[in-house]
Amino acid sequence: MLEEKIEDLIEQNAPDFAISKLFKAEIAAYRDSLQQIFEVNQGKDFLVKHTKTLDSLIAAMYKTVLRRTFGNYLPMRGSIPIALIALGSYGREQLCVHSDIDLLIVYEPCEGYNTQKIIEKFLYMVWDTGLKLGHRVHETSDLPKAAGEDITIRTALMESRLIIGSPFTWSATQRQLGIIRHTNPKGFILEKIEEAHQRRRKYPQSMQPNIKESVGGLRDSQLLYWIANTIYGVGNLKELSGTLFSDEQYRDYRVALELLFRVRSALHLMSKKQQDQLTLDQMHEAARMLGFEDERKLVSKLLEAQWRINNFTQIYVKKMIRPLLVGEYPFSALRAGRIAPHIYRIDTRLFATATAPVFKIEALLELLLRLEDRVWQFDPSFLALFTYAAIRHPLKKATYTLLRALFERRYMYCFLELFYHAGILQHLIGAFRKVAHLPQFDGYHHYPVDLHSIKCIAALEHIGDPYILALYNTLSPKEQTLLKVIVLLHDTGKGRKQDHSEVGAKLIVPFARQLGFNETDQQLCALLVRYHIRMSGVAFKENIYNEETLYRFMSSIQSAQNLKLLYILTYADINGVGSGIYTSFNARLLRELYEKALEVSQNAERITDASKRLRIEKRLANADAFTELPKALQKKILSVESNLFFLKSSQNELLAICQKAQNVERFYFEISVEKTFIIKIWRKIPLNLGFLLGSLSYLDVVAMDIFTLFDGVKYFKLEFALLPAEETLGEIERIIEDSFDMSRSIALKQPIIKRSEISFDCEHSKTFAEMIVNTSNQKGLLAYIMNCFDALHVNVATAKIYSTKTRANDHFLIEKESGMCDNAEKVIDLLIKGMK
Repeated sequence: MLEEKIEDLIEQNAPDFAISKLFKAEIAAYRDSLQQIFEVNQGKDFLVKHTKTLDSLIAAMYKTVLRRTFGNYLPMRGSIPIALIALGSYGREQLCVHSDIDLLIVYEPCEGYNTQKIIEKFLYMVWDTGLKLGHRVHETSDLPKAAGEDITIRTALMESRLIIGSPFTWSATQRQLGIIRHTNPKGFILEKIEEAHQRRRKYPQSMQPNIKESVGGLRDSQLLYWIANTIYGVGNLKELSGTLFSDEQYRDYRVALELLFRVRSALHLMSKKQQDQLTLDQMHEAARMLGFEDERKLVSKLLEAQWRINNFTQIYVKKMIRPLLVGEYPFSALRAGRIAPHIYRIDTRLFATATAPVFKIEALLELLLRLEDRVWQFDPSFLALFTYAAIRHPLKKATYTLLRALFERRYMYCFLELFYHAGILQHLIGAFRKVAHLPQFDGYHHYPVDLHSIKCIAALEHIGDPYILALYNTLSPKEQTLLKVIVLLHDTGKGRKQDHSEVGAKLIVPFARQLGFNETDQQLCALLVRYHIRMSGVAFKENIYNEETLYRFMSSIQSAQNLKLLYILTYADINGVGSGIYTSFNARLLRELYEKALEVSQNAERITDASKRLRIEKRLANADAFTELPKALQKKILSVESNLFFLKSSQNELLAICQKAQNVERFYFEISVEKTFIIKIWRKIPLNLGFLLGSLSYLDVVAMDIFTLFDGVKYFKLEFALLPAEETLGEIERIIEDSFDMSRSIALKQPIIKRSEISFDCEHSKTFAEMIVNTSNQKGLLAYIMNCFDALHVNVATAKIYSTKTRANDHFLIEKESGMCDNAEKVIDLLIKGMK
């Protein structure tokens, strides 16, 4: 159809731009159909179809130029000494839809043909159609010189493919390519390997991978082909299947490569430009186009594919170039470095022979344990031993014993990295199966879960904070081993719908058991994994100068030793995220939290109360009556500092008290007379509690609670032993109202209190001092005590009153800001001697 239209235009002697316009329309129609083609044919098939379409278009343009040039006297194309040759990805039939079309035009000088003019007309036509053409024009005899001057040209020439032109010129070109391939192959290969090292440093593994340039990207697969072509002269890696590598290994590699082709094509189609990096904002659409259920699954499979390509490339590049490296190390050095059959060491690097058999994993682990306890490096030949090691499941007890010994070493990171690159980490530690290559799209982590966990071990083994290092050095060898296990497995619960900390706490217990740790150690592992993000969360998001925050934090951690382990775990976790995350600012916050929490860890009773409160808060947060409240009120309720308020109040009572508190302007009170007489008071203005208790002392107070709530409201609950007569209730209400007059006073009989019956602790906490009066129960005792406090302007935050017929045991938490510590002796003297 296209050819007929072109022929018609030629017959009509139409201008060149008319023919170019026709080609341009054909190209535009083809581009519009690409999405539909992709839905049917993805991966390499799509790229081949695209390449063949471009071949036909370029061939049609070349034919058109010849037809326009020679008219009805067109010679056979084979006799015109020009060949159009596809290079690079176009030559490999892997050209992506918005990549440049690399074209080599070769010719041989011939007086009978104006080849330069033909080539010039062809190029003008291609440019007029809008195709992105990257081209080179050379005489066939010039090719070796051009390749010698630029390694990029030499590389591109390796992937040459004839599109159209003279077969004689193509044969001459192939002869020159043969010369190029045999020219200094070792120098070429080593230069390409160094080029790859630089590229891999520039484009490391990322959760937003560059499909072309990243470690394990298309460039790595191309490197493998370039070296295979140079050494063996093969036109396709598949030709080496069954000799250099097995059919199964090649098949796994090709499956991984196929996914990269699919993702890259999808990126080009989505972006409508050359786009090789899969960014966060593109993942959802790419997953949809490629048929993945979500973007996490897509990226996980993509990272796994890049891992496999990297692994395959590293191993077989080294295997191919081994003969070129003869003499790199003196034979005497290799012989001296033999540490086992087929295995050698040079300095801190381990190698394996090309003829090494398949080892059982236990033998390889034993080999690692015989090495000095230092950081080791591993040649790809050694990596191959672990990649293809024999691992039988379930693992033997002896295997876990060997793993335990690895954890006990000072340096384990290098071995874990080896296991990761060999693809056996999840086979040795089952908890990693669900998180292998699992991306983390939280805007915080730089690495997938498995790699992040290994980076955390590196941070633990190379602690750069002197303060934390000093703490780590105080741990026993067993604690250091246990901590290493915890650090490695702390995130293995990710990838599920449940809280990853809770899942991880369950996963680590059986592994710790298999390693031989006792029940206590297993529970410690579970506790620290469960709360592994608690310390950073409190340090960075909460008020670490608030005492209640510290007690609530320690209620989870339970002990000072656990706190130390969590602090070091948190350091390793943050440093494993990526460079620049652990700063002097967050280091200071974490250290402050550690030191402040260490202080409160000495008060076991309050930590227990805080633990109970946390359980109550969890039940409260799930209650309909709580969730129906305004969010602001929910937050205020949970901000009440007193643990006792949560422990003593039922759920309904707690919510009722707080709901009434939010509506208080000055004061509000309720009285109830049922089995006991109770007065409840909410107040924002001062309450003359001494006057109130003194005025009602005839009813004999047996219990009193005082709780500071929120918005300046304080709550009082007074319970009396005797019931008032019904006709006196109005008088009692008047007394309560009069109690907000701070000028009122009442004469009270001084009770007898001995000095030994009063205990005072100014160091009860950072915010509160505690006073306990344990004396004989006397009428008006509480009123008298509160009157003394009022006289010295002592502010009672919480009171816990317990009375029997014979004894009174009254506890008071007093705000330090009211000067209690400075006036403690005055308060005690006043209680003992009375007011004169």
